[in-house]
Amino acid sequence: MAQNYFTSKILAKRIPYILAVAGALLFLPFLGKVHLFDWDEINFAECAREMIVAKKYFLVTINYLPFWEKPPLFIWMQALCMNIFGIGDYAARLPNAICGIATFAVLYKIGTLLKDSRFGLLWVLAYAGSLLPHFYFKSGIIDPWFNFFIFTSVYFFMRVQMQKKELVPGKINLFIVLSAFLLGLAVMTKGPVALLIFLISLFIYWLVEKRRAVFNWKELLLFVTVFIASGGLWFLAEISSGHSDVIMQFIDYQLRLFKTEDSGHGGPFYFHVVVLLIGSFPASIFAFRGMSSEMKDDEKGREVSLWMGLLFWVTLILFSIVKTKIIHYSSLCYYPLTYFAAMAMYNLVQGYVKWRKWMTWGLCLTGLPIAIALIGLPLAGMNKQVIINSNILKDPFAIANLQADVPWSYMDCLVGVLLFAAIIIALIFLHKSKMKKGIFVLFFGSLITINLALITLAPKIEMITQQAPIDFYRNLQGKDVYVATLGFKSYANYFYSGEQPRVNTDYTNRDWLLRGNIDKPAYFVCRITEVAEIEKGYPELKEIYRKNGFVFLVREPGKL
Repeated sequence: MAQNYFTSKILAKRIPYILAVAGALLFLPFLGKVHLFDWDEINFAECAREMIVAKKYFLVTINYLPFWEKPPLFIWMQALCMNIFGIGDYAARLPNAICGIATFAVLYKIGTLLKDSRFGLLWVLAYAGSLLPHFYFKSGIIDPWFNFFIFTSVYFFMRVQMQKKELVPGKINLFIVLSAFLLGLAVMTKGPVALLIFLISLFIYWLVEKRRAVFNWKELLLFVTVFIASGGLWFLAEISSGHSDVIMQFIDYQLRLFKTEDSGHGGPFYFHVVVLLIGSFPASIFAFRGMSSEMKDDEKGREVSLWMGLLFWVTLILFSIVKTKIIHYSSLCYYPLTYFAAMAMYNLVQGYVKWRKWMTWGLCLTGLPIAIALIGLPLAGMNKQVIINSNILKDPFAIANLQADVPWSYMDCLVGVLLFAAIIIALIFLHKSKMKKGIFVLFFGSLITINLALITLAPKIEMITQQAPIDFYRNLQGKDVYVATLGFKSYANYFYSGEQPRVNTDYTNRDWLLRGNIDKPAYFVCRITEVAEIEKGYPELKEIYRKNGFVFLVREPGKL
């Protein structure tokens, strides 16, 4: 017995390292298999590339003009990776892969401290085996690190309050410093919405606690000082260096996101509810159960659930109110959502609660349509001419996209078949009260599905949606030319053509490229739906070729 106890202690200490290795194996391979997708992925990668090319690391730019929408921390991470591994897709996504590795280890550690090793492992499994939470660690968007910093900031602040209630031991001042420092990093990653989420959660907690003081004046001063040091110095440096206009435009942009549907990204109030239900499958179904009052827990667990509930509902309601609706805006919910999912799984495995019929229906109605869609996608690709001839699609651009030569096969359907089988087998185990086996099959099957889809399906989707223009841009790398888009917004023309800074700043004016006295060839990309009007308005443009819905044109110098 003593030997088994000793062995289990040794294994428990090694689990964080095992999880880190597992995260590395999951997230590091194949990061560059698919090109970056417009807009967000290429947007941030291009900012990092321009930092390296222009050697200006404190000013974020796009097309070498000030870019006020995001602070620089994540872009610095990308620039660092690009300096080490070279400018490209892999380096642009590497920071988030590292974030995924860190998240696994942190979730296990926090889960173990709050409850036990089994809960920590279930929390990691819930996060790793859910669709979008896993997928985002293989992307080049800002949100994974932004969410990580906010979550850990809230966690350490929660530890402060728990120690004041004598629920856990610890050093209050250290936790205050860590919470403030991480919150500052979140602001440096994406902006002041991090502080807004933190303050709203804190205010509601204060009300729930019947206005009990969560800070004394010394603690508040310490928190504010550290927060300003980690989250405000860059803003102060920009203002002092004469770039206050960039900061003002940054603030104006943040306010605009709340009040208007920026760049056409609108949606109904319930948009993020649907996104979380489907995108966080299968954890979302378990999370509903984990939020219920029937979960067995002690006082410490109830305190944690309070904080996780606050973080979840504040984020969900806030971004439901925000007019701009983008899928990853609610991605901070992944941490509390998977916490509640782990809580449900833990209680099911321990036998504290029973499986419910509505959970079966939830898994079926949410998961099986996803599996069927994954099966149907390759079948649709192999029968694209039938779809085109049926007149189901009315958009000429979408029809032209489908003309891409994509090597679909029946083998591609195995991705969806795997998920379908995992759901059915898991439900059989769960209904037989074999909770461990059912949960493992479901989440591990989902995890494998995500990775196979990214390896096999994502490259073929890219061939339909953006491969043609990216190939065009890449062929122009190293050539002394101008490259621009007409009729649609893109950052791919900058990143994949390797746009260089120029002495003549007229090139940033689209009208000058189309009508002005250009000194070198100017290449343009537009969609087939706009080409007739563009060629009519600018007869000096010469069509080179068209492919998969995109038309490629050139204007030679001297053509006035």
